[in-house]
Amino acid sequence: MELETLRDLYIDELKDLWSAERQLVQALPRMAKAANDPRLAKAFANHLRQTERQVTRLERIFKDLGESPRGKKCVGMEGLIEEGKELIKEKPEPQVLDAGLISKAQHIEHYEIAGYGTVRTYAQVLGEERQAQLLQETLDEEGEADKLLTQLAEASINIEAAEARGAGAEETTQRSKARGGRAAAKRSSPEREVTRGTAVEGAEQDAGRGRSRRTGGQPTRETEASTR
Repeated sequence: MELETLRDLYIDELKDLWSAERQLVQALPRMAKAANDPRLAKAFANHLRQTERQVTRLERIFKDLGESPRGKKCVGMEGLIEEGKELIKEKPEPQVLDAGLISKAQHIEHYEIAGYGTVRTYAQVLGEERQAQLLQETLDEEGEADKLLTQLAEASINIEAAEARGAGAEETTQRSKARGGRAAAKRSSPEREVTRGTAVEGAEQDAGRGRSRRTGGQPTRETEASTR
């Protein structure tokens, strides 16, 4: 599609958003299933229903414009969803996963807020007030969804993720100390054997020097007997 007018750009951006929302409809159930906190899972499920309504609004706008929503794939949304998939595949600690899911979801929300804010403004400039109102409804929903995710993160989920990391680090440190103690014990055992051996050898040498001093350098009885 050639972009020669603002109307052309408006329709192109709407197609991008329609593709983005359709992809998100497929991704949100997976994010809800991966979430460990029930409040976060519920937030994703609720936003899925909102997203389905947003798709319907876009289709109403396309009908008003006499255009098809098909023909373009939103690669931006595709990349954001792929990042979420990679996070889930890494299988972090449950609390850390929830914090990460919020981060990925807010990346998506901010992307959509930017897109809907743009097309809403285009609709106003083009005199499409009814379409502008529909787009504003979606923009408001995206803003509320973003605020809810922030509240969940700041009230508990980020805090729990931080505590989980601290507990894991402490456990790792304790295991390292235990391994270090066992290794030190193994190293000290042969050293003690060497020390005892050295002490015995030193005692024997001292005894030999003592016998030599008592004879005063004179021949012993055994030596005299052999001489005779």
